[in-house]
Amino acid sequence: MDRVTDFESGGCAFDPRRGHLFMPSLQPDVKMILMLLDRLEHIPADSAWAHRASGMRGALIGMVEQMEMGNSIDPASLKNNVMIGFQILKEVAKARSRNQIRFYERLK
Repeated sequence: MDRVTDFESGGCAFDPRRGHLFMPSLQPDVKMILMLLDRLEHIPADSAWAHRASGMRGALIGMVEQMEMGNSIDPASLKNNVMIGFQILKEVAKARSRNQIRFYERLK
């Protein structure tokens, strides 16, 4: 069939194939924040960092909403929140790596 389904037409901002809003004209800061939000969302709930990641996601979502409404945000606050978000990801990766090493040491 030659018909294109509604979700393949690209006619809406929500792209179901990606599972998030797809807006190609976003500012670089917003693109980076959306990527960071996606990564923070995938931190396992049983991680020691999950609660902190959830709070950081809330702060970043609030900043994105302010940017989308055209309101100005404090650049220092944005930079600080993004840095904390990446630090959380770094700590989660370290913890995961340590857990995998412990698992393999028990197998020896």
